[in-house]
Amino acid sequence: MSEEARTGKRFPLELPIKIHSKEGDDAGTTADMSSAGVYIMADLDLSVGSPIEFDITLPAKVLGTPTDVEVRCSGRVVRKEAAAAASANSSRAKKKNGVACVIDQYKFIRKTKGSK
Repeated sequence: MSEEARTGKRFPLELPIKIHSKEGDDAGTTADMSSAGVYIMADLDLSVGSPIEFDITLPAKVLGTPTDVEVRCSGRVVRKEAAAAASANSSRAKKKNGVACVIDQYKFIRKTKGSK
């Protein structure tokens, strides 16, 4: 995808993410984010066009807040990339697939201290 086709500036942020599906929840991380989308690294095999729901955790220490803040997002997969081959030194390391998603809706989830 060309830089001109993107709808906003991308920020290289690696944040924890929880992906919700009918089969259960999966964990992953963001690789970069913009105001309209996110690139996710996770052990998922989602098809282009499929809907996706996920929570991104914004750490309290970065935000300067007493607790982490979660952003609950829903959107759709617009691109996917297969996992890169593991190097010889990390042959046991888990491979992650890359998934680019458009965010259609989001809301902030207020958490209380001690809640997970």
